Amino acid sequence: MSTSTRTVRPPAPRVGGEPNGEVLREIPLPPYVTGEDAQFAVRAVVVHAPRRWSGGTVCRNDASPHPCRLHRWGRRVLALRGLRPADIDALIERGDPAAVPPPVA
Repeated sequence: MSTSTRTVRPPAPRVGGEPNGEVLREIPLPPYVTGEDAQFAVRAVVVHAPRRWSGGTVCRNDASPHPCRLHRWGRRVLALRGLRPADIDALIERGDPAAVPPPVA
């Protein structure tokens, strides 16, 4: 009968908000933005809005450095949908994750 010793290491400290100091890749964008994608993007930017904290600006949802991956993804999707940065900021200011994005001109 053989036995093996297994060493379990504690997780490495988080550096820059990502495990082990690795930067996670951006969330892929959809090939074309549907109404459903835009609605998910509104939810992402509103729920993951910036919050001022003693250490700087963090994500309101998970306290990771702002802008977090989901907030960045939501902004990119809404920009692809044709929204201007001011339109996106207005959605965030409104604070309603179920808000319907304004129609694209």
